[in-house]
Amino acid sequence: MLTSQRKALIARRLGRDGEIVAKALAAELDLSEDTIRRDLREMAADGLLKRVHGGALPLSPPLPDFSARQAVATDEKTALGARAAAMVEPGQVVFLDGGTTTAALARLLPRTFAFTVVTHSPTIACELERHPTAEVVLVGGRLYKHSMVSTGALALETIRGLKADLYFMGVTAAHPTHGLTTGDMEEAATKRTIAENAAATWVPLTREKLGRASPWKILPLAAATGLLLPPGLPPDTLAPYRELDVEIVEG
Repeated sequence: MLTSQRKALIARRLGRDGEIVAKALAAELDLSEDTIRRDLREMAADGLLKRVHGGALPLSPPLPDFSARQAVATDEKTALGARAAAMVEPGQVVFLDGGTTTAALARLLPRTFAFTVVTHSPTIACELERHPTAEVVLVGGRLYKHSMVSTGALALETIRGLKADLYFMGVTAAHPTHGLTTGDMEEAATKRTIAENAAATWVPLTREKLGRASPWKILPLAAATGLLLPPGLPPDTLAPYRELDVEIVEG
C-alpha cells in the first residue's frame, strides 16, 4: 500500500472511529507499527490530526473567542440548556461553569422557586442580573479572558470551601478514551476542583465536541455523573459513550 493510500485510509478511519490506535492498525494492515507511527507524525505535521500516545485523534476545532462562540450551534445550546435547567430543584446550590452553553442554561433557569447559583464567570453572573429568585455568588480570581472565567489560587481556595448540589461543566472536547478536556492548564485544574466539590457533575455537549481531545485533561468521562447530548446522534457515535459508567441524557 502506497504512503498516500495509507494516509487516506487513516483519515477515513479517524473520521469514522474518532481515533487511531497505531498498534491495531499496523496489525490489520500487516505493516510495522513504526510505519504507521511515521504516517501519523507526518500527518500531524501537516495539521491533519493530533498525535497522542499510541495513536492519533482528530484535531480539536480552533476555539474562537467568547463572543464569536455565542453564534455557534445556538439551537443545540438552547435545547441542552433547557434540559439542564429542568434538573434544578428548590434550595439547591448550583455551580455554573463559563461558556456559551451554560449561558443559555442560565437564561432558562427556573423562576418560580429559590436556589443559589455559584459561578466563576462574570458573564454568567450578568445573565442572572434580573433573575427573580436566584441568589448569585461570584467567585473571584485571575480572569482567563478566552473563556471569561476566574482561575488561579484565589478561585481554587473559594471553590474548595463550598459544596454544590449540581455542577454543569463546560468542556471543549469529550472522548471515550481521553476523557473531558479543555485548552488551558489552569482552567482544567479549576474545573476538576469544582467537580471534586460537587455532589453531581453534568456535562452538556454539542455534537462537534464529541470524539475530540484538547491538550489538558479535566476528568475521565466516567468521573462525570452524566452527559447531556443533542437528540438524533447516530447510534455508532453514541456506542462508545454508552459503554462507560456514565448516564447519558439526550434532548
